[in-house]
Parts: sequence; C-alpha cells; structure tokens
Amino acid sequence: MSASSNSRPKLAIAAITVVAIAVLGTFGAIRVSARDSSPSAVPAATEVDVAAVLQREVKDSQTYSGRLAAVDKVDIRPLVSGTIVSVNLKDGQMVKKGDVLFIIDPRPYHAEVDRAAGQVAAAHARVTYTANDWQRAQRLIADNAIAKRDYDEKQNAANEAAANLKSAQAALEAAEINLGYTKVSAPISGRVSRAEVTLGNVVAAGAGSTPLTSIVSVSPIYAEFDADEQTYLQYIRRIKNEGQVPVDLGLADEDGYSRSGVIQSVDNRVDTTSGTIRVRARFDNIDGSLIPGLYARVKVISGDAHSALLINDAAIGTDQDKKYVYVVGKDNQIAYREIQMGDAHGNLRVVKSGIQPGDRIVVSGTQRVRPGAKVSPHIIPMIDSKGETTPSA
Repeated sequence: MSASSNSRPKLAIAAITVVAIAVLGTFGAIRVSARDSSPSAVPAATEVDVAAVLQREVKDSQTYSGRLAAVDKVDIRPLVSGTIVSVNLKDGQMVKKGDVLFIIDPRPYHAEVDRAAGQVAAAHARVTYTANDWQRAQRLIADNAIAKRDYDEKQNAANEAAANLKSAQAALEAAEINLGYTKVSAPISGRVSRAEVTLGNVVAAGAGSTPLTSIVSVSPIYAEFDADEQTYLQYIRRIKNEGQVPVDLGLADEDGYSRSGVIQSVDNRVDTTSGTIRVRARFDNIDGSLIPGLYARVKVISGDAHSALLINDAAIGTDQDKKYVYVVGKDNQIAYREIQMGDAHGNLRVVKSGIQPGDRIVVSGTQRVRPGAKVSPHIIPMIDSKGETTPSA
C-alpha cells in the first residue's frame, strides 16, 4: 500500500474532529445567549433626583446692559499760576472734602496780600483826612467864610476817598482769595486718581490748563442704561405715580444680582433713532467696591406680583433652539416636555408653559435618562437661592 493511501483515513478523522468541535462551540454559545436573554437579566431602573415644581408669587422684570457712573466727578485744575511745592496724595486714595491735595508756591501771593493791605491802610487815612476837611468846610460855608467852589472840591475829595477805600478793600480780598487758591483742596469727598503734575512743575491758571488730578464720589453710585419704549411704558413711568421703581444690579463676574437700588432719573425724550430712553439708577456703594465704568446688568422689576411656576435652572436642557425638561409620571416613566422660559429668580427660572403644578421634574441625572425610560426617583425639595423649598413628595 502506498503512503498516500495511508494518509487519507487520518485526514478524514481530523476533519470530523474539527466539525465536532465547531458544533459543540456553537451549541455552547447558543446556551449562553439564551441564558443572558432570560428575564433575570433586565437592567435596574436609573436613579435620578426629582423635585416638585415650585409655585410662588413673583414680579416680572426686564434686564439691560449698562455702565456704572459716579454721582460727582471733578477735574482738579489750578486757579492760580505758580510752582508746585507739595503733593499730598497717593494714587487712588480716599479723600474728604477740604483735604489739601497740592500746594502752589504761596510767596508771591503773600506779597500781593501785603501790598493790597498797605493800599487799604493808605485809603483809610485818606478817607479820614478828607472827611475831616469836608466837615470844616460845612461849618465855614454856613458863615459864608468859604467859596462854594472850595466847598464842592472838599466834598468831592471825601467821596472819592471813600470810593478808593472800597476799591483797595476789594483788591485785598482778591489777593487773599488767590493766596487761598495756592492750597488746592478737594471740593468733594471721594477717590482721587493719580497726580498728573508732580513736585517742582510750573502750572498755569485757566480753563484750558492741565488737570492736577480728578476725584469721583464713591457712594451712592449710578448705573446708566438705555431702556426700550415697552419697558418705559410698562415699568419706568410708574416713577411719576409711585415715586420709586426698584432695580437690581449684577456685575460681569456674577451670575445673579448682588445689589438693589431704585430708578433715580429718566431722560426727557426717547431717542427716535434707537427707540430707547436713557435711564439712571442709584445704588449704595458703602464698601467702595463699585467704580465708575464697570459693566453692569440692571434688572428693572415690575410692581405687580403674580403666581408663577419655577424650577431649578439645572433641570433645564437645551435641544438646538428649544428648552425642555424631563417630567416623571406616576408610573415613574420619563416624559419629554418642551417649555417656554421666563425671568430668572436666583437659581430658579419661571416656566411660562410646558409644565403643570404638581409635576415632578428631574433635577439631577438628566444625562442618564431618555423619554419613555423607567427611573427610580429620589425625591428632593426644589431649593431656591433664598432657601425656600417645595414640600418633598
């Protein structure tokens, strides 16, 4: 028998063995698949935090962007010319009204005061002499012992001396005022800028002169913004009837509104180009942390309260240009609800439509659920920034 004849039975046995192993493997896989698809392998419901909708009386509002502005701002300019001999301020320090900030060399102005004082003394002496001379002339004219012309001259000299005294006194007063101007004092209380002119420099008086520094008042402070016509008609014009319209202030690094104030003034006309009116609100700034020029968000608050539904901002999802929430039904099944949002109140948001009082909203774990899915709700209160809650269901 040849070698090829002996190898055929061996190849056949090997092929049968491979087929048998493949069949057994397939059978085992089928058994495993059947075991995994048994009812006992159904995943557990997802646990999520759920809170009932909060219902509360709220006031409507509109928010605008603006800038902070000082109530008082003064550019300090020299009122007399001379050399700066003293600078008594540090950049950005707080000063009080009357504090001396700069001193201009007072010596020339002291000399002018002394000269004017001498002229006043001379004028006083001239008044005394001419007055006595005129009195003698009055006695002599009664006895016809003096010519009428001489009498008139003495009377005129007395009147002229009195006028010259007033002129000398006015010159002395002006010299004293200029001497006082050599001490440049703060006209208001507030925060100074830097010294624009330093020690030893010569300054000139006049409206076009270089400012020595500037001062802005600190408290209160204004927030200025442009409101549209609808806001003016709905909210701001109430100032004529109610006296005050409340507003809230938020800064660029704040999510909410940290300060409360009132409308201070409204411009006298609407800008027909933009359809807006300039509004100024007043806020306290006792700590001095607000400075002019800061960006500000100003929320104008309506005076009429109404009932509204509120939910936590964390519960609101975004689907392109839509806002939605997940509502948990009585069967603990998730339902998708598109909503229309309103104003923010702390970390809560008014929902104008899409939910009903008593609805339970998923506030945490929204990324783990889908519409129609079953969940295991963990009931928590709907807490707002003021600590108010809904009752736990």
